[in-house]
Amino acid sequence: MTEFYHFLKQNFFSAIYWIILIVIIIISGFIPADLISKYDSIFLIVIFLQIFLIIFKIETKKEFLVILIFHSIATAMELFKTSDYIWSWKYPDIENSFFVLWNIPLFVGFLYSAVWSYISRAQKYLNLEYINYPKNRYAIIISILIYINFFTHHFVYDFRYLLIFFVIILFRKTYLKFRVYKKTRKISFLLSGFFTAIFVWLAENIATFQKIWLYPNQENWWELVSFSKATSWFLLLIISFVIISSLNNKIFKIKK
Repeated sequence: MTEFYHFLKQNFFSAIYWIILIVIIIISGFIPADLISKYDSIFLIVIFLQIFLIIFKIETKKEFLVILIFHSIATAMELFKTSDYIWSWKYPDIENSFFVLWNIPLFVGFLYSAVWSYISRAQKYLNLEYINYPKNRYAIIISILIYINFFTHHFVYDFRYLLIFFVIILFRKTYLKFRVYKKTRKISFLLSGFFTAIFVWLAENIATFQKIWLYPNQENWWELVSFSKATSWFLLLIISFVIISSLNNKIFKIKK
């Protein structure tokens, strides 16, 4: 029970950014639209949240740098995905908002950053280390190919399942070693990525239910986000792990 308590506590502090964002999204649905748009309210609250986390040293400057990097990567992808020619999803009533960039509200990059913030913070709170991490150049190459495929699959074949196959081959022997309290444990890297992708998919359902964004099939009435989206999140998480690991220089070659 002691281990379980510390496990919950460490994960709570690791996911604090994401948890607060979900709460903000839920609260935004109750703010009168004639007072301020939900997108502007979320953006302003997130900015104040970011300042608060830095001032009180809940978030380090290095963690903030990671958030900015991922915010930029995510914003570029969002601009493409929400363009009039692609329209993978849309943000309803965005025309009533001020803090926007073309078809996207400015806060959306923080949604992706929150996921990557969890990974970065978990490395600190759970003392994460990698066992049998593949050569970094191969991990970087597969990450680049994954990111490119998010754009090119609209024009050519979608290689996501082929990429997932190569990810499995590349990381099949990789484990995450972590310490919750006193005992050191390990879990399959791929399995941890899968569970995290499921969690993000559940959070995405909350966001679409609140009409933060909508997929084409959700415009007339809300329905569950396609479970296939979990594969997209899984691949995005692979990119996240690789970038964060490279930035933190915490790649360990440890034999079983």
